[in-house]
Amino acid sequence: MRFEPISRDRLADVLAARLDDLTPAEDATRTRVAVDGADAADPGRLAAELAERLRARGRPVLTVPTHGFLRPASLRYEYGHRDPDSYRDSWFDEGALWREVFGPLETGGSGTVLPDLWDPATDRATRSARRALPPGGVLLLSGPMLLGRWFPFDLTVHLHLTPAALRRRTPADEQWTLPALARYAGETEPSAAADVVVRLDDPERPAWTG
Repeated sequence: MRFEPISRDRLADVLAARLDDLTPAEDATRTRVAVDGADAADPGRLAAELAERLRARGRPVLTVPTHGFLRPASLRYEYGHRDPDSYRDSWFDEGALWREVFGPLETGGSGTVLPDLWDPATDRATRSARRALPPGGVLLLSGPMLLGRWFPFDLTVHLHLTPAALRRRTPADEQWTLPALARYAGETEPSAAADVVVRLDDPERPAWTG
């Protein structure tokens, strides 16, 4: 895979322009985008940068981090606090994302999305208000291991880290997640599946596939 250097500003600009030219699939009236990447790649940062560019272009935007859709601790830690398979398969509430995020954006849906559901710090529901995303708007869903789950994305962006960079940038108390991320890379092959791949070994000097 060939990568070309690009600045963060230019990357956000080009992605925003690409979304202007993109027609949502399945007669949808809102564009659904994945910013997929390990926490060490900080996918929420790129989602925020892209959202800023889209709003400047007059597009309504809603950013949703998947960490707002964690399952309760009793389910996440059923097999221990540091079980990689649980992190891969059962930490994130896939059903709630379908129901509260993607469902309302389907053709004929209400267009009102729940931006988060669960606060892992308090282990309680967030009780956040629903937010409307009007037709022509863009959903930016950011977080780890988003691909291969049949979510109806119109554009997928994968933030790639080499194994060495991933180890280096993952905090010591989160190193136990690395086998889960390696399993995701092997089973799903996000660098091959994504529409756009961004290498972020140095977060300030990205490179991308174009």
